[in-house]
Amino acid sequence: MPNFPPVDGSEEAHEPRDGDERPMSGVEQSDLELVRRVQRGERAAFDLLVLRYQHKVVKLVARLLRDPAEAEDVAQEAFVKAYRAIGSFRGDSAFYTWLYRIAVNTARNAMASRQRRPLDYESDLSESEQSTVESRMRHSDTPEAVALSDEIHRTVNRAVGDLPEDLRTAVILREVEGLSYEEIAQAMDCPVGTVRSRIFRAREAIDRSLKPLLE
Repeated sequence: MPNFPPVDGSEEAHEPRDGDERPMSGVEQSDLELVRRVQRGERAAFDLLVLRYQHKVVKLVARLLRDPAEAEDVAQEAFVKAYRAIGSFRGDSAFYTWLYRIAVNTARNAMASRQRRPLDYESDLSESEQSTVESRMRHSDTPEAVALSDEIHRTVNRAVGDLPEDLRTAVILREVEGLSYEEIAQAMDCPVGTVRSRIFRAREAIDRSLKPLLE
């Protein structure tokens, strides 16, 4: 990662504030300790946070941008923004949720500036991350079944790529990143009810695209 500029609060007006207080896990407590060290001027502590989260942030940004080649630069920009805004972080919510919101906003800015190609929604999913859509694709290894499975994957990719940006972001954060509805609400700066509506509408759109194949 690059040399980060000093924490001067210049980004605070544009970056998120964390949400309501709740009990912290061991990881969150460890994150908070590192954040406090950064806020006291210990720059090396931020490097530890970068090492902890850079892989997840790069993967998230790559999915949102649908351009893995650009993900590194946009993720780097997100970390720079986080460093500059870290003085505003109070520790009332998980650091990674706060960081994800910065990453989502940075990716949105990048998406708004140019046209993107379709997202490969399925390519990075592990078995534990499979959505309910994937559960429908348990076929035998016959040529016909393989062809149908490939077509379903392509259809899902197109359907997700065609979603409005807010629906696509919500369903990726839920199905791929595994965030809770509350965490997605914080990351997207909207009510939990809005998150539920967006994910419901995204899944409906994907199901409509799949219906002719599944029938």
